[in-house]
Amino acid sequence: MQVETNHSKKLNISENCLKVLERRYLIKDIKGKVIETPEEMFVRVARYIAQADKIYGATAEEVKKTGQKFYDTLSNFEFMPNSPTLMNAGRDLAQLSACFVLPVEDSMESIFDAIKNTAMIHKSGGGTGFSFSRLRAKNSVVRSTGGVSSGPVSFMKVFNAATQAVKQGGTRRGANMGILRIDHPDILEFIKCKENDKDITNFNISVALTEDFMDKVVEDKEYSLIDPHTKNAVGKLKAKEVFDLIVEMAWKNGEPGIVFIDRMNQFNPTPKLGQYESTNPCGEQVLLPFESCNLGSINISKLISEKNGQKEIDWEKLKTLVHLGVHFLDNVIDMNKFPLEKIEEMTKKNRKIGLGVMGLADMLIQLEIPYNSDEAVELAEKIMGFISREGKNKSRELAKEKGAFPSFNDSVFFEKGEEKIRNSTLTTIAPTGTISIISNTSSGIEPLFAISYYRNVMDNDKLIEVNPLFEEIAKKEGFYSRKLMEEIADKGSIKDIDIVPEKYKKIFVTAHDIAPLWHIRMQAAFQGHTDNAVSKTVNFHHDAAKDGVREVYMLAYKLGCKGVTIYRDKSREEQVLNISSSDGTKAGFEIKDKKNVAPRPRPVVTTGTTTKVTTGCGNLYITINVDDKSMPFEVFIQMGKAGGCAASQLEAIGRLVSLALRSGVENKRIVDQLRGIRCPSPSWEKSGRIFSCADAIARVLELRLGNGKMHHKEEELEPHSPHTMIEDRLGTVVGVCPDCSAPLRHEEGCMVCRSCGYSKC
Repeated sequence: MQVETNHSKKLNISENCLKVLERRYLIKDIKGKVIETPEEMFVRVARYIAQADKIYGATAEEVKKTGQKFYDTLSNFEFMPNSPTLMNAGRDLAQLSACFVLPVEDSMESIFDAIKNTAMIHKSGGGTGFSFSRLRAKNSVVRSTGGVSSGPVSFMKVFNAATQAVKQGGTRRGANMGILRIDHPDILEFIKCKENDKDITNFNISVALTEDFMDKVVEDKEYSLIDPHTKNAVGKLKAKEVFDLIVEMAWKNGEPGIVFIDRMNQFNPTPKLGQYESTNPCGEQVLLPFESCNLGSINISKLISEKNGQKEIDWEKLKTLVHLGVHFLDNVIDMNKFPLEKIEEMTKKNRKIGLGVMGLADMLIQLEIPYNSDEAVELAEKIMGFISREGKNKSRELAKEKGAFPSFNDSVFFEKGEEKIRNSTLTTIAPTGTISIISNTSSGIEPLFAISYYRNVMDNDKLIEVNPLFEEIAKKEGFYSRKLMEEIADKGSIKDIDIVPEKYKKIFVTAHDIAPLWHIRMQAAFQGHTDNAVSKTVNFHHDAAKDGVREVYMLAYKLGCKGVTIYRDKSREEQVLNISSSDGTKAGFEIKDKKNVAPRPRPVVTTGTTTKVTTGCGNLYITINVDDKSMPFEVFIQMGKAGGCAASQLEAIGRLVSLALRSGVENKRIVDQLRGIRCPSPSWEKSGRIFSCADAIARVLELRLGNGKMHHKEEELEPHSPHTMIEDRLGTVVGVCPDCSAPLRHEEGCMVCRSCGYSKC
């Protein structure tokens, strides 16, 4: 089947889009050279997905026409499937799904089967969700061995380590969702398990809240903790105090999120086949164990037409895109090469798809409707209601042509006597971090993150990225200037910039201009017409009170949302946000003292300790000296009989650590930079594994200078988990993209680089 394309007409593609495609999507040869154009990628995807119609008797000519429609829509950036489909369709791997949920039963066999299956899914480019609610509580007796269980959180760390070892499809680190029911006996440990946000770094975590628990919160009553095996109550907690702990942890660093698990199961189309327990990594796709889902998003910023001088939504075009999107995503199920037979069986039995939207903020700007307004919320509800109705119409049409989903007779549709339908679920609002960059539009249903920001800084040549809609209006209205764009980039908002007319201050609002309750109202507007759930981040200012988080959670519950993710600006240990960089802020690090920093002078006499550590390269001797105030001052490092390069590298590390200590850098910052670095020759101490000389130095610094003062007594090095690596910190916490060093943003529950398309959920 050939897809005819007009190659003389170049795609309307941005520089950023091309960079992302070349880095992550276009085919490369064995030397890493790109050998595919964006047009050829869209042809590859469209042609491959259209082939599914052959299975149901379509002629070659019909398949060709369908492929052409798919190509036209993709190449016009009007609809985009999830990343694995773009990457793998028409290639040997051909794993096309983004979302998977795997069961974790309470046995070693099940736990490690799940870990193995997770590795296979991550290798193929997918993300995984788990409920750990079936695992027995910490310190429960294991009858077969007479030992005690280590509990869900301990096993999550094993999953985390496995994820760290598998690079996802050669393009990104795997992402996981870990969920625990609020009535599990280990719930307090789970809620706090990411309080140190360098732990369990490859997981998002969410607490599954029940209706009973929420009622008890409102009534300020106790609720029961339930043993997963016996189903008997084993204790009680005050619901309000546990809820407040969730609020506090989320306020502190954005984790855990919450999902209303009973509410999700109210909308389970096939309850006879099982109950919902978990979601995908970003929380918007709830699935049964061993199900997968294929997601895609309509770019609603492309729907604006002009009639009699007024801009309006082209509803007929939206209908066409909805029908095409449902057809495309349903075909993906048949063309998918699933990583496990059980996943293929469950996915084809229920045929769940997730059609959503992106570009909401850009669409509202074109219509001159403020995001934080009743008009915007009403329009959002109208759009999603339209998509839901037309999606179901197309799915019923497909059921007549190709048959209903196989488990239809076990579904709520059959029980209600409804017309046969092809897909048991149709709509999802998913994160669109990378595909929205490709489509050159705003992300999902989020407001603008920034109007103008620094994309990169090299040799003091600041490159400014400006929202094209704002740039167009600013030039048209006569208030555009390079100086203004720099001022906006520094401030992150136009609300306090006098030169910008009030009208546009209201229209071009950013995530932090908008009160958190408006975020929830917008999420609820979409949720009311979405079969699955909605990916949305509720943004809070750094100085927001915890009561604001509590209020958002309660409103989300009241308005029918299925889950909530919040993020308070700068709440992580090191900053993720990246708007300002012109005067003392770069890549999220605030420089509080912009004067030259001079190291303390060396006193005549210093005292110290020397610690011996066995590394894979030999015995390492680390001397730490302190000054007359017992403050750490200098570090000398020697290795047995080593000379040449090894000795010079160790001397260099010692000098740099000494300079940092004398300049007032916190010991913890130094440790964080050195700890977890690996070399080819790790070793084992009594306390655990030593990955490298740098890792050994970090651990001695932590042991001797843990609170900034010298400890002289003999102690063993603190053990650390073998998956705690500096790569985690760079990719998850610091806010600097590990691929291109541009700043990361926190969007829709993910870390996203708008420069190169890197994302981590």
